[in-house]
Amino acid sequence: MRFSMSGRPRGLALSILIAASCLTLPLCLTSTPSYALSEIQREDLPSPGTPPATGDSAAPGTTVPMPQAPGTKPSDQPADDTDKSEPETPANGGITSPRADPDAPPPAVVYDLDTLPEPVKRMHGLIIEACRTGDIEKLRSLIGKGDSMTQLSLGDIDGDPITFLKSLSGDGDGQEILAILEEVLSAGYVHIDTGTPQELYVWPYFFALPLDKLDPRQRVELFKLVTASDYDDMKQFGAYIFYRVGITPTGQWLFFVAGD
Repeated sequence: MRFSMSGRPRGLALSILIAASCLTLPLCLTSTPSYALSEIQREDLPSPGTPPATGDSAAPGTTVPMPQAPGTKPSDQPADDTDKSEPETPANGGITSPRADPDAPPPAVVYDLDTLPEPVKRMHGLIIEACRTGDIEKLRSLIGKGDSMTQLSLGDIDGDPITFLKSLSGDGDGQEILAILEEVLSAGYVHIDTGTPQELYVWPYFFALPLDKLDPRQRVELFKLVTASDYDDMKQFGAYIFYRVGITPTGQWLFFVAGD
C-alpha cells in the first residue's frame, strides 16, 4: 500500500515516528542521568570497595586506609619531624631569665669582689671604668662582636650595638644607660649554676631572689634601681625583670638585658 505525502497517511507516519521517538527517549533520558550519577558517586560519594583508577588522581577518601602497626608513619603524609616542629630556644634565652624560685633555698648574696675569679673581676672593673667616663663608646670593645658579642636585648637587634644602647637611654647620648649599668654592677651578686656549662655571676642579686621575700634592707637596695611602682609590678610578675648583667667564669660579658 502506497501512501501519499499528503492527507492522513502522512499524519499516521508522523505519529509512528513520534511514538518511536518516545520509546527511545526514556532510554536517552535514563542513560544521561545515570552517567552523571556515576560521576557524582566517584567524586562525592565514594564506594569503599572500589579502588580509584590511579592513585595520584583519586580524590581523598576514595579508599579505606588499612590499619598500620603502632608507631608507623602514614605513607601518604610527610615524615613527622618532631625536633623541627618544636621552637628553638635562643642560646642565651634561658640564661637571662630570672631565677627566682620561691621553693628553692635562695643563693648566697655576695658583695666582696675579691671573691670573684680574676677574669670576672677584671671584666667587672673594666665595665665600671667605662661607665664612669660618661662615653658610651668605651663599651664597644667590651661588648665585642659576632658570636661572642654581649647580648643587649631579649630579641634581635639591628645595626650597631652602641647605637642601640643610645636608643635605650632617655638622654639619647647614653649617659642614663651608663648610670644604670654602673648601679647594677654596684649591687650584690649571685653565683649560679656552679660547675655547669651555664655557670654565671649575675648582678644584681635580685635576679635570683623572690621579691616578696626581700628584707627591708634589701628593698632599699632594690629602690636604688627601680621605683616602688616598678616593685609592685614585678611582684605581680613574680620576679625581678629590670636590667641585669651576666659574666661567665672566663670573664666573658654575656648579657646586659631587661625584660621578661
